[in-house]
Parts: sequence; C-alpha cells; structure tokens
Amino acid sequence: MRKLAVIAIGGNSLIKDETRVTVQDQYEAAKETCYHIADMIEQGWTVAIGHGNGPQVGFILRRSEIAHKVAGMHEVPLDVCGADTQGAIGYALQQNLQNEFRRRGLKKQAATVVTQVVVDRNDPSFKNPTKPIGGFMTEEEAKRRAQEEGWVVVEDAGRGWRRVVASPLPQRIVELDVVKMLLDAGIITITVGGGGIPVIEDENGNLKGVAAVIDKDYAASLLARSINADLFLISTAVEKVYLNYRKPDQRPIDVMTVSEAKRYIAEGHFAKGSMLPKIEACIWFLEAGGKEAIITSPENIARALRGETGTRIIPG
Repeated sequence: MRKLAVIAIGGNSLIKDETRVTVQDQYEAAKETCYHIADMIEQGWTVAIGHGNGPQVGFILRRSEIAHKVAGMHEVPLDVCGADTQGAIGYALQQNLQNEFRRRGLKKQAATVVTQVVVDRNDPSFKNPTKPIGGFMTEEEAKRRAQEEGWVVVEDAGRGWRRVVASPLPQRIVELDVVKMLLDAGIITITVGGGGIPVIEDENGNLKGVAAVIDKDYAASLLARSINADLFLISTAVEKVYLNYRKPDQRPIDVMTVSEAKRYIAEGHFAKGSMLPKIEACIWFLEAGGKEAIITSPENIARALRGETGTRIIPG
C-alpha cells in the first residue's frame, strides 16, 4: 500500500544562519534537507513538501524597495513575491531531489506547483494585521504610504516603522486536484510554498491576490487533511519539542496525545511565533482523522520515522 506524507520544512532548511544567505548558500542547504527527505522516499513514502519563504520574500521586497528608490522601478506586490519564491525555492528543492534520486538509482520525479490558497476576506486578521514585512521606514515615509497606498504601518520597538499585513487562516487549496493527480502518479510534489499565495474569492468565483501571509504550518496541515495523508511531519530547528524550553528545567517530549498537547498549550509551553502554530497544525491534522504527526529536525527525519527520536503526536 502507498504511504502518503506531507512534510513542512522550515526556514532553517534553506538558511542556516545570517552569514549564509546567498542563493547558492540556500541551494546547498536545500541539498542537505533533500538528502534526508530522499531517505524517506527510499523507504517507500510518497511525499508532498511545503516550505517556508519568509526570508526570501523579505529579500525580494528589499530589492524592490531599493530599485524603486534608485531607478524608479515598479515595486513587486506581496502576492507576486510569494509566487516568485514558490518558483525559486521549488526549483532548488526539485533539482536537488532529482539529483539525489539519480544518485540512488530511484526512478522518481519531483515537480513544483505554484499554489494559491483561498482565505476568508472577513478573516479577523484583516482588521488587526500584525505580520511585519519589508524594510524599515521613517515615520514620515510610513505615514505617507499609509495614506497613499492604504498600508497599515507600526513603529517597531524603536528601530523604525514597518508595514504590517494580515495572517489569515487557510481555507482551500485552489490547485488541490492537480496536487492529488501528481501524488497519485507517484511524483514528489512541492506545493503550498510559503503557506500558499493568499487569494480571496468573489461572489462569481473569481480569484484575486491579497497582501497577506499564511502560516506555512497551517497550510501544510490543510494539505495533509485534504489529501488524507498518513503522516504529517514538520521539519524544524529542533530535534524534539520541549516543555519549559530554554529554561533550566526544560525536558523533551517523546510522545504526546492531542489532549496532552492542548493542555501544554493552555499552560503556555509553546511560543506563539515558533512552536505554537506547529503544535496547532498537528492537532488539526489528527482531529480530522490523521494517524500520526512528527516534529523533528531535517537530519533526524529517518531516525524519527524509526521511532528513535523526534516528538510524535498521536490521537487521544
């Protein structure tokens, strides 16, 4: 029987640290992650891969801002930045996977789908945007752009002013049928990159891109639920999830049930900007009928699948 998994890979899979951020650096980082994913595929898994894109979108926006100021070039809209990164990151991942398949003698293929994800135009986050994007501005420039372009801007801890956008929940994956067809054909599919390109739907079903950022773990969870995946795996910076993280009494979690995960959330163990959305994404997958979720680091994927490390989250 086919084993179907969704893997959500985080920013550390592409950018190791602040000294290694070039396109070539990111390609080499992707190569390492793809090696570990190929281990999984070699064990018989068919895999859909979601990925983060926060730093990459930031780079595009910064280039765009500089080009606008220096040469009068048009700026790149945020939804188009998302599409650009899906193509570039997808290219790095699929090429590295293809090379690894060839090295191992695996008759597999990989493909990237530029993926739109529908969000609710009435999502509460649109009324209270909090996700900072782009570079820092003076107060004068920020307020001018807020007036001229409708931006929401905030002062950022004394460092300057920045634009903030909404982070709505994903509702529907537009290209889902295409993704299913590729997976059914055994093709490793890179999709919902950066959480997907956020779009809204009008009363006639027409789609329109919006300036927003969808959490990539939430989108990957939606994908896992939508394709009835057997496993949802989040690849991140840590080998295991911890209680009391970075405190003297921190301790790793080997296995936790959904009810235990909810209790730990209520007790405040998981940080809002890092581990919390990962745990929530796993809970949603399992509550929708998923069998198992795993959180671990890229180099430990194969060991986690054997039950040797990582944090397993199970129904119950």
